[in-house]
Amino acid sequence: MTNDLIQDLEWRGLLYQQTDAEGMAKLLNDEKVSLYVGVDPTADSMHIGHIVPMLTLRRFQNAGHQPILLVGGATGMIGDPSGRSSERNLLNEAQIAHNVNCIKGQLGRIFDFSNDANGAQLVNNFDWFGQMTTIEFLRDYGKLININYMLGKDNVSSRLDSGLSFTEFAYTIIQGMDFNHLYDNHNVRIQVGGSDQWGNITTGLEVIRKTHEEETNAFGFTIPLVTKSDGTKFGKTAGGAIWLDGEKTSPYEFYQFWLNTADSDVVKYLKIFTFLSREEIEALEGKVETEAHLREAQKTLASEMTKMIHGEEGLEQALKITAALFSGDLKALSVEEMKVAFSGVPSVEVAKADSKIVELLVEAKISPSKRQAREDVTNGAISINGEKVQDLEYTIDAKDRLEDSFTIIRRGKKKYFMVKFA
Repeated sequence: MTNDLIQDLEWRGLLYQQTDAEGMAKLLNDEKVSLYVGVDPTADSMHIGHIVPMLTLRRFQNAGHQPILLVGGATGMIGDPSGRSSERNLLNEAQIAHNVNCIKGQLGRIFDFSNDANGAQLVNNFDWFGQMTTIEFLRDYGKLININYMLGKDNVSSRLDSGLSFTEFAYTIIQGMDFNHLYDNHNVRIQVGGSDQWGNITTGLEVIRKTHEEETNAFGFTIPLVTKSDGTKFGKTAGGAIWLDGEKTSPYEFYQFWLNTADSDVVKYLKIFTFLSREEIEALEGKVETEAHLREAQKTLASEMTKMIHGEEGLEQALKITAALFSGDLKALSVEEMKVAFSGVPSVEVAKADSKIVELLVEAKISPSKRQAREDVTNGAISINGEKVQDLEYTIDAKDRLEDSFTIIRRGKKKYFMVKFA
């Protein structure tokens, strides 16, 4: 089973750096172990960049091992220097507590938190750091790690020219203390993280080695940075991050993000993000090569991810909105679904509540001139809330205002506009 798990991780491209590949494989083969991943609650939602290590840990849970999920209530107040040219804005305890509570719910969509032997556990490092004094930190841990050792870490050395505070300098020791605490109290033997966490993982192993007289049995591995085929960073769009919180990124927007994956990336993403079998993914890979226009791989990726993060209800909403926009049948949508569907379309506010259609099209800059507006209407290119309008004398008034505040106008097949009334 363990060999199958390691081979599957390798096939999916999820193994990058390993502290001891042979030793870790032997450990996993000999016993069921606990592994951990950490996330700092610097926001009240994780985004899709956070979930690759989480999904990797879920694969271990599926194989019978136990995931320990560390939410950094303490480290989130400090800030990881990895890859940053400046420090994070520091959050207070109330903000951190709120963020931790929100992240708990999101983790519950990915992991099985049952009372089974390998049920996931959530821990907060504020529980063991919150009462620690400065003297205890310096005496028991600060002396363990040599300054030269710290300067050799990429996440520290890369910040020396731009400036690095002692607080952030100490971050890697504190994360090493996390690994040590979980090693002692939760039988954690493996830490998993993104490639930017390599220095923190190895520091953790160093802390464990120096605080135990017996030979330790701990390991770490990282996951490569996920990029697009053009080399750009995965997970960022013109609108910003893709959040797991449905209020920040709606299920429809979440679905559309995955649906718009390029053919050159979709098979890689199916391997990394979904729990589809190798046979299922290879079958979809074949369809990318022979029937790319059907976008079956993208539809499967979008459905699997949306169902995982937003449940069946979220997926149904996303599919309903997608189908309505594709067909132009907006009558199938509720007002709330319309708000979601058109949150990103051009929006314009007009002053007059009741307007002739030609005048409104020009005022809202939907049509460039009255002549073009008349042509658009008579040619059937204009729809109001999903209903085609070809009457040049048509007046847009209260009957066309959804919640008495906005109207959705479509020009042509795909150009939508949200007209708001002052």
